[in-house]
Amino acid sequence: MATDLRVLDPAEWDHWYGTLEVAFGGVLETPEKRALMESLTEHERSLGVWDGDQCVGTAGAFSFRLAVPGGALVPAAGVTMVSVAATHRRRGTLTSMMRRQLDDVRTWGESLAVLTASEPAIYGRYGYGAATQELRAEIDTSRVRVSVPEGADGIRLRRAEPHDPAVQEACEAVYAAEVATRPGMLARRPGWERVPVIDGEKVMDGMSALQCVLAERDGEVLGFTLFRNRPEWDKSGPKGTIELQDLYASDPLAYASLWRFVSEIDLTSTLRVRNRPVDDPFQHLVSDVRRCGLTVRDALYVRLVEVGAALEARTYRTPVDVVLEVEDAFCPWNEGRWRLTGDTKGASCERTADEADLILTATELGAAYLGGVSLASLARAARVREARPGALAEASTAFTSDLAPWLPHGF
Repeated sequence: MATDLRVLDPAEWDHWYGTLEVAFGGVLETPEKRALMESLTEHERSLGVWDGDQCVGTAGAFSFRLAVPGGALVPAAGVTMVSVAATHRRRGTLTSMMRRQLDDVRTWGESLAVLTASEPAIYGRYGYGAATQELRAEIDTSRVRVSVPEGADGIRLRRAEPHDPAVQEACEAVYAAEVATRPGMLARRPGWERVPVIDGEKVMDGMSALQCVLAERDGEVLGFTLFRNRPEWDKSGPKGTIELQDLYASDPLAYASLWRFVSEIDLTSTLRVRNRPVDDPFQHLVSDVRRCGLTVRDALYVRLVEVGAALEARTYRTPVDVVLEVEDAFCPWNEGRWRLTGDTKGASCERTADEADLILTATELGAAYLGGVSLASLARAARVREARPGALAEASTAFTSDLAPWLPHGF
């Protein structure tokens, strides 16, 4: 029987989302989380594939604005909730959804699409490149100390109720102020402030409910942390673990004070950190970075839907004038040569008949777009070819970002 690919009808959401849950292992969300996800789903930007009355494929696209080098917040489709039923694998279902979705994103006037991948091998063939990494740590707080700079005495730490709307508003304001300072962060629409405080299955896995501590100076909230405590004891005594979810601060003293707080909570000896930028300053505050168990993994994947508009939307660290020959079989409107000129003030990217300086695919361009993956590194992997001597060094330096790009949360 032929399948039917169509925009999601709100009345079909429950069945559609149930298909997604089964595809990701069949563990059902809590009613609270499910209700929140239904409220955040943009039905007109979501697709379902149906075989008769059964949903066998899902894909959505949130309306985000993505911070890019230079501080601009660029409209981007946050590709999400993508699944294919196990009964319908290898039938082109995913490709048909990706084809329709990128065509839709283009008609919406959004030059970027971004996603987090359940498996890294899936999305390269659709032009998505791994553009950010996340830093993970498991810190032995029985042996590692966090230093706090002079002047931190003026920072007040205060426990707060994370579900209090006023607390959520204050925390969201701190987050929002950070967005434009680091590429890869997402400007969130109303409702997203509830996502970090939804308690799911972790609460039933030996952890405490979510806890919140605010960092204030003269009554102004400068930062916050959200975390859970997993108490544990053995015959030698307490050995609990703090599971850090979020920590943001607009002030270096508030930032250091919050890190010291989560590393010195009584009856704990481990601080587990799941997602931080790879250049996170806590690495310069700890007494022994070797005992922090640092690892990195891929995070945000970026797809340039409209090459010219996307490259014009960001700025460049140093002056650049290069002709990029882009190979893009999945979005053929991007194929061809583009002259990129730009600096710290702005950029222009237009089609040209001039000879190519660099040759690369849309996947490599997506990987390098936020400034965290260097074109020079990709060239050493034979994924970028230099046609004009010197062009690689020029472009690679120009594309870099002062701060490592970072996606602070999934979607």
